[in-house]
Amino acid sequence: MNIEKAKISDVQRIHELVNRFADNGEMLPRALSEIYENLRGLFVIRDNNQVIGCVALNIKWADLAEITSLAVSEDEQDKGLGSLLIEACLNEAAELGISTVFCLTYKPAFFEKHGFYRVDKMELPRKVWSECYRCPKFPDCDEVALVYQLKSGVT
Repeated sequence: MNIEKAKISDVQRIHELVNRFADNGEMLPRALSEIYENLRGLFVIRDNNQVIGCVALNIKWADLAEITSLAVSEDEQDKGLGSLLIEACLNEAAELGISTVFCLTYKPAFFEKHGFYRVDKMELPRKVWSECYRCPKFPDCDEVALVYQLKSGVT
């Protein structure tokens, strides 16, 4: 299975996949319009032309990007697909010259095994909180903040 940049034809499936996890409180929901607007930052994995996983790399500043909307179909989990999606984001960040990638997650151990380390959320620049007002848990965020530092443009 290959990681590819998402296409317009993938938007509906990405929307369904992400919002299935959002309905369980595991990530922020995404509107169709938001997925269309951010399509260039989305990666997908397909199996038989069906999107089974997705992730977004959202640039926040010259040296900072966020991994969001990491989702893999329940029946495709534990096959390393989430790891491939993270790797795609880190490679893209390196290619763009971004030095720091962060995420907010309920599954910190998954990101830690990929070289991310925990930080206090308050250490992140205020710019990263632009989506928080949409979260039903705002302002009582219970996600864990993690950061990955890229070295010399490589992951």
